[in-house]
Formats: sequence, structure tokens, C-alpha cells
Amino acid sequence: MNRPRRTGRKLRRVTARARRRGGAGPPLGFHSIMVPIDFSVHSRNALRYAVALAKQFGALLHLVYVVEPTIYPADLGFGQVVLPGVEDELREKGGEELRSMIARDVGKGVKASFAVRTGNPHQEILREAEEKGIDLIVLATHGHSGVEHMLFGSTADRVVRHATCPVLSIRPAGKT
Repeated sequence: MNRPRRTGRKLRRVTARARRRGGAGPPLGFHSIMVPIDFSVHSRNALRYAVALAKQFGALLHLVYVVEPTIYPADLGFGQVVLPGVEDELREKGGEELRSMIARDVGKGVKASFAVRTGNPHQEILREAEEKGIDLIVLATHGHSGVEHMLFGSTADRVVRHATCPVLSIRPAGKT
């Protein structure tokens, strides 16, 4: 599997940060770990892994939830209908649930933050990672294969392919 190489300005920043810590190359530890959350059992499982890693490295844990734009099919020739009130409600409920997840599942031993974004999930996850300077993304795969994978695609696959930082994908329990 080919990983995108760090080039140019980003590599210089990473190398400079490592030198300040006394190392010669990119750092081996993680300072910020992001977990995309969709409130499924799978993403909660990925969160458990991320919490353990954050404790081990003393890293900040950052949860992100992406609300997909709600577009309803055309009706009576008016074209597609967008209902922004639904998105606002989903953003609000998502933020509340992320706060309770941090309190319940992360605990006091790890510093944690969260963000709620709207848009295409894999694009928003990647944007959030870039904007926050994330060192590691821990995400769940849903275990779709075959026709199911073709129909629904895979946010996890797209994040793995396009992320500029390491990505740890957590498979569903019982899948080999």
C-alpha cells in the first residue's frame, strides 16, 4: 500500500518539531488523535482504541461528527428541496451526544475536544484533520463487502487513501 509522502513545508515542520524534541526525523509519538464518530457500535469501538492510545502517548483526543446535507427528492417540479432546519437539529443533537460520549467513554485521564461539521463525510474528516494538525486518525470500518460496498462506498477507504497522516482502521469485532 502506497502512503502519500510528506513533502515540502509539512516535512520541514515535522522535522523541525522532532529536532526541538531531540530527534532527527519525524516523531514516533502522537500528540493529537482524531476519531470520526457516527454513533454506531463500530465507531464506539474505534473510540476505545483511540482512548487507550491517547492515554499511552498523552495525546489530545479529538472527536468529529459529520452531518450529511439533507436533500429531499424533487416534488411538483420545484427541484430538490433542502431543509436546513433538519441539519441544524442534527448538528445540535450530535454536539450534545459527543459531549456525553467524552464524559462517559473518554473520562478525565485524557484531554478531549470535538467538532461537528456538515458535508461529505470523508472530505470533512480530512479537512478537520488538516486544520487541527492531527497526527493519527483512528476510524472504524463497517465491514461492508461486495455489492454492499459498491452501493454505499466506504468513507474509511477514502480517508485511508487521502489522509496526510497515519490512519488506524478498526475492523468490526468478529470480522477476519
